Order: sequence, then structure tokens, then C-alpha cells
Amino acid sequence: MSRFETTHWSVVLRSRGEQADARAALESLCRTYRPPVLAYIRARGHAPDVAEDLAQGFFVSFIERAVHAQADPARGRFRSLLLTALKHFLGDEVDRERALKRGGAVQHAPLDAIDTHDQLDDARQPTTPEQVFERSWAETVLRAALHRLQAEIAKAGKTDLFDALSEFLIERPSEDDYARLAETLQMKRGTLAVAVHRLRARLQACVREELAETAADAASFDQEIDHMHKTLPHLLAPG
Repeated sequence: MSRFETTHWSVVLRSRGEQADARAALESLCRTYRPPVLAYIRARGHAPDVAEDLAQGFFVSFIERAVHAQADPARGRFRSLLLTALKHFLGDEVDRERALKRGGAVQHAPLDAIDTHDQLDDARQPTTPEQVFERSWAETVLRAALHRLQAEIAKAGKTDLFDALSEFLIERPSEDDYARLAETLQMKRGTLAVAVHRLRARLQACVREELAETAADAASFDQEIDHMHKTLPHLLAPG
């Protein structure tokens, strides 16, 4: 069996959303990836309360109208379909607002007021709604992977070690960091370095596992990995 036959997105595509497990898988994906949808809507100029309402309306429409049933399984990326469907939905909403209000009484917020929840202190800030969506998507994948890793560590009874090393899951520790941590944790420098390396490697594996849930085949999975490399280049670096 292919590793992608049981991912959330492949289950949805295969059944075209007609089965209970497919709907549950789709709803799970929508819950997970609400942040980039909300970020994109904010980046289009909508105020927070309006953006929340639009995001909720979009997901209801996306699920109830079975937008995914129109997806081409050969181009099996949930991320791409979600963004395309969102653009169409907002376009329809703009047309409706114009018909009702002729553009009046619609709240907007400037793009520079939007909090994109940058976790990596990357100087390359997104400047377009599409870039905001892509950045938020990548950060959402990262958060989901961190939660997955944290649950694994907690199950293994190593929460204290995880808490001590978590700040170095993204950025590698310096020699000063190693010295400080080795003294604090009463560990040899070499043992500590191995622990950091293993945690970083496992986080990268968790990222891949999260991305696999949004892909239907190896080709689309590779595209998602490439997207993460480009959007958060430090995350999947070796070491």
C-alpha cells in the first residue's frame, strides 16, 4: 500500500467526500488550516471581526458544497485547492456586497496592521495576500508538527528535556548555548548535542508527516516539501 493511500487528503479525494470518514478527514484539515485562510482574508483588507465571519462562511461553503469533489486527483495538493476556492469565495462575496451596499459599510484594515504570527523572526516578510497565506500555511504546518512532537515526548516521559531544548528546534544552539545548557541539565556537551540533533531530526520528520496528510501522491508531497523549504528555509536544514 502506498504511504499516501490513507492520508486525510487522499481519503477525501478517493471518496469525493461522500463517506463519513472522508468528511471527517476534510473537517480535520479545515480546522487545522483555518489560520492561513484567516490570514489571507485579513491581508485582503478585512477587519478582524469581518475576517472571522468570512472564514467561517468559507469553510461551511467549502464543505457543504463539496468543492473538493471538483479537484483533479492528479494535482493532489490541498493547499492549492484551498487557496483557489478561497479566492473564488471572496470574489463572490465582493460581488454580493457591491450589490447590497455598493461598497459602503465594509470594514477594512491596513495590511501593515496584520499579525502574521511570525515564529521564526525571518526578515523576509510577506507583502501580498498570497504570500501571507503561504507563510501562514507553513507556520501552521510547523505548529502542528511541534504539537505532534511534544505529544510523543510527553508519552516518553521526557517533557523536561523537551522544554529545555525546544528553543533550539528551529535555530541551532551556539557553543555558548551548549555550555549553558550542559551545566543547567548536568549533561556532557556531546550527549546534549546528540539530544538536540535527534529532536531536530524528529521535528523535521513530524513536519513531513503533517505535509503528507495534505498530499495525495509522492509528486504532490515533494512539491509541499519544496514549498516548506522556500517558505521557512531554516526549518528543514540538516543538523
